[in-house]
Amino acid sequence: MGGGTGPELMEPLDGNAIAGLLCEAFGAEMTTAVGVCARCGARAPAAELRVYLRGPGAVGRCRNCDAILMAISQIRGVACVDLGGLASLEPEAEKSRSRTRRRSQLRTDASDR
Repeated sequence: MGGGTGPELMEPLDGNAIAGLLCEAFGAEMTTAVGVCARCGARAPAAELRVYLRGPGAVGRCRNCDAILMAISQIRGVACVDLGGLASLEPEAEKSRSRTRRRSQLRTDASDR
């Protein structure tokens, strides 16, 4: 316990603190996935969430409005994820793959000339 008179507040971590849980739940690296807050519309990668690890699971909050975007817990060895606070969650890998496909197509089109 600290020397203060009030209750100790939990210090938030960044979204990298739940990288393993996210990977287990989604089967892929998700800290670069871009989420959109359903409350305020802020867009940010999961690595930028404000994460709290105390309690029965981890809670990820929006850095802009503090809304709960996701909650992750383990129940009987199964990762349970609630993404109710997110309007969307797009894995960064999908964006990278589509950019790579577009670049490849542009190169192919250019070489055909």
